[in-house]
Amino acid sequence: MTQEKQQQKVDSWVTYRPEIKLLDCTIRDGGLINDHKFDDQLVKAVYETCVAAGINYMELGYKASKKIFSPDKFGKWKFCDEDDIRKIVGENKTSLKLSAMADAERTDYHTDILPKEKSVLDAIRVAAYIHQIPTAIDMIKDAHDKGYETIMQLMAISVVKDRELEDALKVLAQTPVSAVYLVDSFGALYSEQIRDLTKKFLDILKGTGKEVGVHTHNNQQLAYANVIEALIVGATRLDVTIKGMGRGAGNCPMELLIGFLKNPRFKLRPVIECVEKYFLPLREKLDWGYSLPYMITGQLNMHPREAIKLRSGDKKNNYLEFYDQMIDEES
Repeated sequence: MTQEKQQQKVDSWVTYRPEIKLLDCTIRDGGLINDHKFDDQLVKAVYETCVAAGINYMELGYKASKKIFSPDKFGKWKFCDEDDIRKIVGENKTSLKLSAMADAERTDYHTDILPKEKSVLDAIRVAAYIHQIPTAIDMIKDAHDKGYETIMQLMAISVVKDRELEDALKVLAQTPVSAVYLVDSFGALYSEQIRDLTKKFLDILKGTGKEVGVHTHNNQQLAYANVIEALIVGATRLDVTIKGMGRGAGNCPMELLIGFLKNPRFKLRPVIECVEKYFLPLREKLDWGYSLPYMITGQLNMHPREAIKLRSGDKKNNYLEFYDQMIDEES
């Protein structure tokens, strides 16, 4: 090994990549556990933790249609009305950027997403399945024209055909999005697949100035490892949640990734404090994180809705019965 290569190897362990940005989606993804009914105290605590920890973005929730989702059933973070956001962040005179997610075909984006000058939000993340790309493109244009940074969340990537993915990425390359995320919605992907997909995203988006992001789920206890795999290949936008909180098996834990990145911008102590004060008590009330039913749906590359239903019922530990049921459905 030459002296130059030896130095590069050392540098990879003792330096950091300042271009990497973390997006906290604790309240947004975690809201899928409890219908977005977090109280203001918890949301404020997560916001203050993100500020203190040096996180780049915080996603507060969804911009969902009240015609589709009743406010009587869902909490305020399903809708992210401006007044509710400002009760938490004021004018947000911090370096933390705020975002909300808008699901394709589930949001009245023309009316519910205000012009940027009337909102404290900085970014809109458009989430869509592959067949919803035309709608997503219109949503991206709408949010961009209103003055927001726009980000694309391409969901359920593990079931998208190669040709469809390539076509979608080529179309998204022509839009004003700042980043395109590959999303392992089912927690089904392994490191080799994450590596190949990240390279594909990077290759097709090369020269456009758009970054590649990754959002992982922990069905097979690979959320953290898969984020690391993507960032090693070249992804620079990384989703995290406090204590891995999120739908079903949860997401990549913020505390793990901060420790790995070695970036002095990111502070671990505020996260640990928040976990101890708020998330340990919350863990007694809400169910998230790795368990066998989520492992089973992840390995079968299936949406975890059936596992979520099981975990919320009286038979939440009937693993064998659930396994047989899922195998029957797959066949």
